[in-house]
Amino acid sequence: MGFSLSDEHEAIRRAVREFAEAEIEPVAREHDAERRYPEEIRKKAAELDFVGPAIPTEYGGPGMDTLGDTIVTEELWRADPGIGSAVGSADFGTNMLIEFGDEWMKEEWLPEIAAGEAVSASAISEPAHGSNVAGMETQAEKDGEEWVIDGTKMWITNGTVADVSLVMAKTSPEQGHRGITAFLVPTETDGFQPTKIDNKLGIRASDLAEIVLDGVRVPAENVVGEVDEAFYQLMEFFADGRTSVAAQAVGAAQGALEGAIAYANEREQFDQKIADFQAISHKIAEMATQVEAARALTYRAATEVERQNQEIAAKYSSMAKLFASEMAVDVADEGLQVHGGAGYVTDHAAERYYRDARITKIYEGTSEIQKNVIADRVL
Repeated sequence: MGFSLSDEHEAIRRAVREFAEAEIEPVAREHDAERRYPEEIRKKAAELDFVGPAIPTEYGGPGMDTLGDTIVTEELWRADPGIGSAVGSADFGTNMLIEFGDEWMKEEWLPEIAAGEAVSASAISEPAHGSNVAGMETQAEKDGEEWVIDGTKMWITNGTVADVSLVMAKTSPEQGHRGITAFLVPTETDGFQPTKIDNKLGIRASDLAEIVLDGVRVPAENVVGEVDEAFYQLMEFFADGRTSVAAQAVGAAQGALEGAIAYANEREQFDQKIADFQAISHKIAEMATQVEAARALTYRAATEVERQNQEIAAKYSSMAKLFASEMAVDVADEGLQVHGGAGYVTDHAAERYYRDARITKIYEGTSEIQKNVIADRVL
């Protein structure tokens, strides 16, 4: 395994960073304050192939490998986690569509998403069931040539802005996790009722919703993959999703680090820049080291996901997600500390990174879940 990126991957980083610095950073604070979804920024990102990086070229996407996708995510979150989340999640659920969807599904939706003309969502979590996917209570019953879906989904990214959603429901409730099926549901379908969740601690520019499914009817052809097989289908993408969150955490930490460095070189106390004080310089040194360590582990995870060895990828992606998310919270905390009182107000981005980084320890499997996965692999 090499310790330098290819010219292609370096070019991806430069392109995303140039876009993010020009289009995201100048408006990040107002989007956060107004809790405003960055519709126009998402469309501009799509024009540059930064939405749905892994969507194959035959469906209008750039067809990047996992490392390329990881770098895109990292750079978007470096500029601003909230907008980065909105842009980076505009293709939620497409990995399952690519792997298990019928050809008509791919042809109808993937080009639209890659072009920025549509947004997708993935409705899995429920009010009483987050990490415990198998415990979901949403059900779908067959009625002739249709399925009728009833239930409630919670914490759904893109819930109120999505044009289509991948919805998980139990089709054989008595079978537990063996009886879950995935459905492709256009959000304009009668009975699909999203309600925006607007009181979030962080990533406020990203859309989040509760979704009530009240007698939602979809044709039988809208089953993604096989009936009662969605849990196993979903498991194939845990490593990919956790590597993506690790990349988010690395990006947020990098942004927090750079903000702290800039402030330390600008702020003066006792007739010298605070960067000249050993207490501050040591903080910066530790933060930089943590970020690089997390980045290396995240890139290793991305490499293993690309190799498609599920057991190895599961271990490294959980390690990366655990380490990077915990690191991001620590680095954002120290970044705020470097700013002192100035970091506690919205004049600087330090408080935003502090709030935004926290989510990475929760979704796509909490830190506690990651420890279970890692222990299971190494023991």
